[in-house]
Amino acid sequence: MLLLALILLPVVAGAVAYVLPVTARRTLLMATAVVHLALTLLLWIAPGATAFNGWLADDALGRLVLTLVSVLFVLIAQYALGYLRDTDPRGGRAFTSCMLGFLAATSLVSVSHHFALLWIGMESTTLTVAPLIFNRDDRRSLEAVWKYLVLSSVAIAFALLGVFFLAAAQPTGAAGGRPLVLEDMVAHAAALDPVWLRAAFVFMLIGFGTKMGLAPLHAWKPDTYGEAPSMVSGLMAGALTSCAFLGLARVLTVCVAAGPGVAAFARPPLIAFGMLSLAVAAAFMIGQSDVKRMLAYSSVEHMGLLALALGLGGIGTYGAMLHVLNNGLAKALLFLAVGNVALEMGTSEASRIRGLLQRVPASGALLVIGLFAVTGSPPFGMFVSEFTIISAAIREHHAWLAAALVVLLAIIFVAIATMILEVVYAPAPSVESPPATARGRDRGWLVTAPAMLAVLVLALGLWIPRPLADALSAAATALGGQAP
Repeated sequence: MLLLALILLPVVAGAVAYVLPVTARRTLLMATAVVHLALTLLLWIAPGATAFNGWLADDALGRLVLTLVSVLFVLIAQYALGYLRDTDPRGGRAFTSCMLGFLAATSLVSVSHHFALLWIGMESTTLTVAPLIFNRDDRRSLEAVWKYLVLSSVAIAFALLGVFFLAAAQPTGAAGGRPLVLEDMVAHAAALDPVWLRAAFVFMLIGFGTKMGLAPLHAWKPDTYGEAPSMVSGLMAGALTSCAFLGLARVLTVCVAAGPGVAAFARPPLIAFGMLSLAVAAAFMIGQSDVKRMLAYSSVEHMGLLALALGLGGIGTYGAMLHVLNNGLAKALLFLAVGNVALEMGTSEASRIRGLLQRVPASGALLVIGLFAVTGSPPFGMFVSEFTIISAAIREHHAWLAAALVVLLAIIFVAIATMILEVVYAPAPSVESPPATARGRDRGWLVTAPAMLAVLVLALGLWIPRPLADALSAAATALGGQAP
């Protein structure tokens, strides 16, 4: 019942929110987020819950993603309390309902152990987040939504074909166990048809890789993240892409269980997509003029790191699990900080938002913290996960990959640092004055959430609690890897 409650709670709350007045909608959003987080924490106290004959189940990997989703949502819901006081999103009453629907969809993905059910959850994320992107009634916003819907629909169609091929790979009857249930496919992996399984992996890599934003399947990201409200961009960069990664990890789990032949087939494409994503991100981040689009390409970079880590195997899988958490927290931190800047300045164009330490000092400081967090600088958590991935490349006898990775990460650091440090520390032009519509946006309601995210991503760099370390190790082991 606990797993079902995690999904149904936001569904019911979203339906109720649609008919409530504005103030009640905000209260319900926050209350639902807090209760959802409490239910998620119960899974850490009593792990291993199942429902519907194993179609829904709790395991270490799904619990990690679910916890990230729930933590991000409760902090962004708190941020929304301040954001919605002064801003009326274009979706009106549907805005809150779609946010809660997104929470339900991502929760479904996190606890689904039936591949068809997981696919339904991923499709639901597309349908619930699309209205949240269309925030401004102009051509660019409409184009961003259209591009997101088209590419996501094509991606999810590929993933659906992958699910069909998984079903074809599984023998019927007792020899194959329950159709499309993860545990039975892993237990009977030796009986799976390797040809159909390879085809399933290819199609699901394309489908879930597009949802992650792996290059060259990333075309929707810059426009979508650039046009959506910053808190929606933070949810997408931290929660949506993590759920897509989970889908890819699930099918890789089956491939690894099927034997070294199928695993050897699956890993090289992951490495190729990962390195291509890093190279594309590095190329497009140089000379970027918009902070939110810069963060979109940063997301392409980190999705590439996740794919690369899965492809490397060994301790790389542990690094991937830890990197999912670090990336989600750091991206949400940056998008919320940039959202504060955009609310104050009316734009996220780097050339028009100079002098942030004078105008919005708290948000400017958070941007600098986010810069070092997202680029893997010590002592932040992303340093630990990136170092683990680089170590995996060396251990798996891919020293050239490690060298190329270090070079690309250095280029990306310079690109992001150049922009962020300039907008924060460069003096504002003397002829400019704060816009007449400014209302002191740099205040507690809008600073608390990114500040808490900064604390979390710093804490993961200094200390990993034992329950979390055990879950990271268990998730890595399920993917054929190991803890450092």
